[in-house]
Amino acid sequence: MTAPRNLRRRRELAILLVVVASAAIAIVAYATHLTRSLELQTVDARFSVRGTQERPSDIAIVAVDDRTFTELGVQWPFPRSLHARVVDRLREAGAKVIAVDIQFTEPTSPREDNALIESVDGAGGVVLSTTETENGKSRIFGGEEVVRSIDARAANTNLVTQPGGKFRKMPYEVDGLVSFGIVTAEATTGEGIERSDLEGDGEAWIDYRGPPNTIANYSYSRVLRGKVPDSAFRGKTVIVGATAPSLQDVHATSTTKDELMSGPEIQANAAWTAMHGFPLSSSSLVVDLLLILLLAAAPAAVTLRMKALPALLVAIVLGILYAVVVQLAFDSGSVLLAVYPLLALTLSALGALAVNYVINAFERQRVHDTFARFVPAAVVSEVLSRTDDDLRLGGMRRETTVLFSDLRGFTSFSEALPPDTVIEVLNRYLGEMSDAIMDHGGTLVAFMGDGIMAVFGAPLEQPDHADRAVAAAREMLGARLSSFNAWMEEAGMDRGFDMGIGLNTGMVMSGQVGSERRVEYTAIGDTTNTAARLEGMTKGTGHQIFIADSTRQALRREVPDLELVGEHEVRGRAHAVTVWTLPTRRERRSGDDQQRGAEEEDGVEGLVDGDAQP
Repeated sequence: MTAPRNLRRRRELAILLVVVASAAIAIVAYATHLTRSLELQTVDARFSVRGTQERPSDIAIVAVDDRTFTELGVQWPFPRSLHARVVDRLREAGAKVIAVDIQFTEPTSPREDNALIESVDGAGGVVLSTTETENGKSRIFGGEEVVRSIDARAANTNLVTQPGGKFRKMPYEVDGLVSFGIVTAEATTGEGIERSDLEGDGEAWIDYRGPPNTIANYSYSRVLRGKVPDSAFRGKTVIVGATAPSLQDVHATSTTKDELMSGPEIQANAAWTAMHGFPLSSSSLVVDLLLILLLAAAPAAVTLRMKALPALLVAIVLGILYAVVVQLAFDSGSVLLAVYPLLALTLSALGALAVNYVINAFERQRVHDTFARFVPAAVVSEVLSRTDDDLRLGGMRRETTVLFSDLRGFTSFSEALPPDTVIEVLNRYLGEMSDAIMDHGGTLVAFMGDGIMAVFGAPLEQPDHADRAVAAAREMLGARLSSFNAWMEEAGMDRGFDMGIGLNTGMVMSGQVGSERRVEYTAIGDTTNTAARLEGMTKGTGHQIFIADSTRQALRREVPDLELVGEHEVRGRAHAVTVWTLPTRRERRSGDDQQRGAEEEDGVEGLVDGDAQP
């Protein structure tokens, strides 16, 4: 369990680093406004999704529009006496507040100027606009003193464009003079608005009611001629201003898309926003950071419990759900961050995916290295494809056929040879036998000196494992042993060897065992012990292979040359085992060699369970 536990810890640590890195990148981007333009575009999208709101019933616009120019036939700027008449008309209609978004900083004729001043004075509480200030004071009607004397109030109509050239927010003040929307709202509600009532930067989102012309517009010329009923203005805040595109006071906003909105309508939306307590507000710094951290942690946490592809799909779903939450929050008046938390989510999901890919790649390579020595390359690839994310290959219980083999007389033979020659001979022998086993789909479990342990049917299930094992044993005793003995003769070592092979079929427990530094694949159980003992029992019997009856019964194809040996007692087994064999051609050996081969204990069985031969 050590290796899987350490692997899990490494994965958890790597995922934690991904979360920290993803959150850090998103927070740095947030602090430096790296994707501010994109964030603001999401606000525009939220306005689009929310759609046009109900037309406000407490505010209206008197618009100097194209119709006005056509009907009046007067060039801009209009004589101030015309504005005076409009102010008088609105006062008579019962307008609650009149706010004029037309600048009167430069004097015209005294008669015209005085006419407007008298009308403003008569209306009381009129809001007048300017874009020119000095030390927080305007030059409307020649100076602040005149404005105050007629119970009017000056306000700054300048707005600051944001990325994309759009007006999205209103400032509390510009150049020391409170902005037009704020002053108009104060005049309407009779309550003062402090800078602290806006957000920390002294700005507030303009809660646009919809696209251009959402707020009721009435042509200046029609108002001037008394063709608009008093009910259109009674008890309302009325903005008077130029909306004709030819006067170039048109701008892009969050709700204009490909259109432009007139300055007076932007100011009307700003005034409505302030009048209603700034319905839209940005989330706090703490909430922003929490959102970034949560969305950075979410996909990583999912990745620890799910496979890579499902975890990625979950991350995508989380992103969609968050976008829905952002929109619902906007509809309720809260402007949550969109881009930066989603950036953290994306980085975390991709980072966790990469971590899993890299760790799994290393683990697959480790498993590949473990198995490539013992099973055919095709089997290794299939094992890895089947194990998917779980590369431990442990705890598998399966019916298999176990093979043990031993080279007779090799130990005494090797004692008289130089070490290099012994290793060369042993490698030649093991190479021949390993190829036979692997060519038939067997898994090499261990080399024990000149002994071999192999298993058929694990780690991949093989319905014909018994047939494969018998075929491999036949090849080992036939062509492979003959080839090895021929090589011995060519090498000048005038002798041949016999082998012993034991085959048994039954249930085994297979999987990886070992420590973190060294892992091997093994198969354990009574089936393995019996196969080892059957191999040992072939010594001195005249047979080179003993096949348990369990293996014969598991064969799917008939083996016509199987010969019954009889029942044999096997140490550790309560009942005798029926044993079969295959006819094999034994190599000629001297009587002394045969005797030494029969008496040698090469340790194959002893390495299985520590027992002596039966």
